[in-house]
Amino acid sequence: MTEARYVLAIDQGTTSTRSILFDRAARPVAVAQAEFSQHYPQDGWVEHDPEDIWSSVVATARDAVQGVDPAEIAAIGIANQRETTLLWDRATGAPLCNAIVWQDRRTAEACAAMKAGGLETTVQARTGLLLDPYFSGSKLAWMLEHVPGARARAEAGELAFGTVDSFLLWRLTEGRVHATDATNACRTLLYDIHQNRWCPELLALFGIPPSLLPQVRDNSSRFGTTDLLGAPIIIGGMAGDQQAALFGQACFAPGAAKATYGTGCFMLVNTGAAPVMSSNRLMTTIGYRLGGEVTYAVEGSIFVAGAGVKWLRDGLGLITHASQTDDMATRVGDNGGVYMVPAFTGLGAPHWRPDARGAIVGLTLASTSAHVARAALEAVGYQTADLLDAMTRDGAARPLVLRVDGGMAANAWLCQFLADLLDVPVERPATVETTALGAAFLAGLAVGFWRDLHEVAALTATADRFEPRMGAEQREELTAGWRAALARVLG
Repeated sequence: MTEARYVLAIDQGTTSTRSILFDRAARPVAVAQAEFSQHYPQDGWVEHDPEDIWSSVVATARDAVQGVDPAEIAAIGIANQRETTLLWDRATGAPLCNAIVWQDRRTAEACAAMKAGGLETTVQARTGLLLDPYFSGSKLAWMLEHVPGARARAEAGELAFGTVDSFLLWRLTEGRVHATDATNACRTLLYDIHQNRWCPELLALFGIPPSLLPQVRDNSSRFGTTDLLGAPIIIGGMAGDQQAALFGQACFAPGAAKATYGTGCFMLVNTGAAPVMSSNRLMTTIGYRLGGEVTYAVEGSIFVAGAGVKWLRDGLGLITHASQTDDMATRVGDNGGVYMVPAFTGLGAPHWRPDARGAIVGLTLASTSAHVARAALEAVGYQTADLLDAMTRDGAARPLVLRVDGGMAANAWLCQFLADLLDVPVERPATVETTALGAAFLAGLAVGFWRDLHEVAALTATADRFEPRMGAEQREELTAGWRAALARVLG
């Protein structure tokens, strides 16, 4: 019998899909990537064609395993863009409309009306989330009201709802399995994270027929089998992308924290078996569920991280490559009193001010492009510090180390500044594909490819560690300057 040598991870993201084959040492041995189109039918609307998503998954999965005997693949894991909402026909598997992407804001007025009606307290108590268009519940409600015939067909039991993971599972199993995992379910505004079940009260609030909903399973579970690659392979793991990265970074102990720096930043801190409900406008979420036991996390999101560097390149023309910011930040001895508040699309956690707009303050005739570039990088650190402060005020344990990933984590200057400003060591992993790695770990655990969390943790190597070296006085001076700049933006 052929020995299993690999696990395949499908990382289905917002702008592209990556399929990565990992070996037993958790090393990526093959990678395939495919981008797909973004659709913007109206201002504030963002959609994907579900068939584009599906095609990208099929193409990359097959490309990544070229030359590999399917019998050598122990399992498949799926990580996905969270909150993106799909509705499809149970008989044919055909989507009723385009997927509504997590970035979409078309339900802002509906969410605002619910807030005005005093419903956010109830929603947050059950789900750990805020009433915001970001999440899936209001998107699904919009589909039922605006797609012709959708509500009647949903109430007749003819339709299925899911986030991207659930849709892919349906397609991979040829309609045999309608399921999701706990981390994706908890981002819908419809799932009670304390009772671990779909909440009848919230379903009624959003007008969602229960027959639409997938079964909710552990993140590491034998979800079903697929013949996509030419032989039956178990789909053994599923998780939302940020929770997959938490798992891929082996943040298994309370207080363990990771921050993913891409276009924005998502920071999660493991809070253990007890949910920490936020009074500082953060999100309480399920970090992962194994063997029916939930590990919770507190999450904060920053809207602009790498997007600020992209603006320096595309908007101002100060740089031609993002990597130049490392050298520019080093070129000046300090920030020269220049601060950037990158509220280009409002401010995320813990402020949640969609009306805020960006600013650069403290400019003098001595200010240079290097000061502005440094200010863009420093802003990522200040926003991360704001998240961490809010988390600790909510009762989460202060992390002993911050594990970072994402494209911006390649910037060594930024990693050192984070360590200095947070007064916490920062670790950068040897394997930067932590989202895909988390999906692979979950799938491998389900089939015994890896034994347990101890073995998984041993496979997560650190490539670089940045120790704090800034004095408390300088840290406070910099933070005070940021607070003053922030106050000017918030008004």
